[in-house]
Amino acid sequence: MNDGTTDDAAELPVEGARESAREAATRASYDAIAETYTDWIAAELTAKPHDRAVLAAFSELVLSTGKPEALEIGCGPGRITAFLAALGLAPSGLDLSPAMIALASCLYPNLDFTTGSMTALPYEDNSFSGLVAWYSIIHVPDASLDTVFSEAARVLRPGGWFQLAFQLGARIDHQSEAAGFDVDLDFHRRSIDQVLTFLHKHGFAPATRLEREPDRAGQFPERTRQGYLLVRLEATTTTTTAPGERATVEQ
Repeated sequence: MNDGTTDDAAELPVEGARESAREAATRASYDAIAETYTDWIAAELTAKPHDRAVLAAFSELVLSTGKPEALEIGCGPGRITAFLAALGLAPSGLDLSPAMIALASCLYPNLDFTTGSMTALPYEDNSFSGLVAWYSIIHVPDASLDTVFSEAARVLRPGGWFQLAFQLGARIDHQSEAAGFDVDLDFHRRSIDQVLTFLHKHGFAPATRLEREPDRAGQFPERTRQGYLLVRLEATTTTTTAPGERATVEQ
């Protein structure tokens, strides 16, 4: 997730009727730990060759569409968004936490970052050829996943690519403290098949699935198996909607 905004970042309210209690708790938690979290993960990508390889393959596929616009949802302090830019994409980042967006905008002033919710993306239909959710759906409850993936399908162009990474499992863990800060975070562990079941309903077809054992590299060794899922939005016709409204997908 990420944090606040500077003059270079658009700070938009969470759209929709109202922010859910779970979203509000997640936003407040990442606002509280934004600076510490940014320090924690600063070298994680360098330490994980699997992650870099997955993102490189995704970027190559997006570039092959001839339209390099991509969006990272749940971008946090912007490290993945910046990595995508280095690979040749034209990425933007969105996060629920204003504090994270502020840090991302300071760290990467040449990139575009916006505060907003994955459940009501503030972008027009068919805006991107690539979408990344890098460990961001882990905080999304099952009841909201359909909305998140409906929004993903709306802003992606037909044939666009969607890369997800998440922790594998079949439980919900709760964290109430991090680095001395009070937080209120749920971590939803899911199987790749479970995530695919949601994605299928919104016109996404699987391209690549990968599971790996916990990586002991990095400052914080992993405790769970990790999943990577690449899907493609099939050729569909969607209704014209305003940003934040759900589109009807006809297959």
